[in-house]
Amino acid sequence: MLLFPGMTALDLVGPQNLLAGIAGGHLHLVARTAGPVVSDTGLTLVAGEGFATCPRDLDVLFVPGGDGTPAQMRDAEILAFLRDRGARAGWVTSVCTGSLILGAAGLLDGYRATSHWCVRDRVLPRLGAIPVNERVVFDRNRVTAAGISAGLDFALALSARLRGADDARTSQLVAEYAPAPPFAAGTPEAAGPAITARARAILAPLIEGSEAAAAAITRP
Repeated sequence: MLLFPGMTALDLVGPQNLLAGIAGGHLHLVARTAGPVVSDTGLTLVAGEGFATCPRDLDVLFVPGGDGTPAQMRDAEILAFLRDRGARAGWVTSVCTGSLILGAAGLLDGYRATSHWCVRDRVLPRLGAIPVNERVVFDRNRVTAAGISAGLDFALALSARLRGADDARTSQLVAEYAPAPPFAAGTPEAAGPAITARARAILAPLIEGSEAAAAAITRP
């Protein structure tokens, strides 16, 4: 599981919590160098390994998203690491705008994929992906999830593929994951135009930065 400055902690922490139980002590939190990594809200997570010590052959490669996404889309070292590990990984996965980083690394070319709604339809096609408006999208060995909270759905769906549906159901019950949000405002369609406009204003730097980073990528 990749960590980078400006990532959204919940993109990673939710899936990490559900997948750690089936990883058998072999779940690696990896950053450019081992040590603390500050998320986009100031919460600090700790990478236990750097790129040099991360295992070469992975069952699952996972990338979160967050405000730091545009910088990662332009980071040659990050992209080279993802290309190298992604070429051999059993599953190449992401939550939220992590799919844009995978796309910038060339790992979603020709694949159906999703991302946070604010960038899904405009940015993913520029990276060679086929945008899909779903919470979790499987296409061959690529698995992408929509924004932030969809990471829990992603982890349960992937757990079912890795260990079976009953194990995934058990993990869901242990986590008491039975969402009943107080408002029906989790998608632009449900929230309506006024709330969507307020959300877009908050997300504007991420949207503009992601579009600029995608435009700067030279595709073959």
